[in-house]
Amino acid sequence: MESVNEIKDKIRRRFVKVATCPTAPQRHPHGPASAKKLGYDPAEIDGLPAVVVESFAGVGNPLGLHPVRPGDTVVDIGCGAGVDSILAAHKVGPSGRVVGVDMTAEMVEKATANARVAGVPNAEFHQGEADHLPVGDGTADVVISNGVFNLCLDKPKVLAEVYRVLRPGGRLQMADILLGETVTDDAVEAKGAWSD
Repeated sequence: MESVNEIKDKIRRRFVKVATCPTAPQRHPHGPASAKKLGYDPAEIDGLPAVVVESFAGVGNPLGLHPVRPGDTVVDIGCGAGVDSILAAHKVGPSGRVVGVDMTAEMVEKATANARVAGVPNAEFHQGEADHLPVGDGTADVVISNGVFNLCLDKPKVLAEVYRVLRPGGRLQMADILLGETVTDDAVEAKGAWSD
């Protein structure tokens, strides 16, 4: 059985590869075509510079669940290369703010560069983990997450962090994957490990 540190290291390596080698073969879909298949507005995706969406690795569209409003503060857990953060930053406008958090320095660096390329000054990115967010209490109107909770080992701790950073009346909008009760052990094995 793998240790927590071994699992986290494999997850980090997977997303470092997506950040640094976006054209390399990956086990899971990524990039702009994947975003469009997951329900993102093709015009929004096509309106972003290609470098911004090349490392998109989400599993759904958390921004499609409910609109974020001008002036909102959004925290993006597991922001990756920053696609959701950048789209949210456009929606919240200059009076709003987006804080992206990712566990890998490579994704934080890429997201920061992507925000610059996309002309988004109201998004900032920090290295951190979902169970210990580098964000103050009651900071966020909305917390978004895209394909991150399934990778978190201590989900109750992550949800406690979400609750801590949300303002009263704030909300969590997440897209994720999960296994249903009818999925067999063989099917789980075929899907791969935490980091695949």
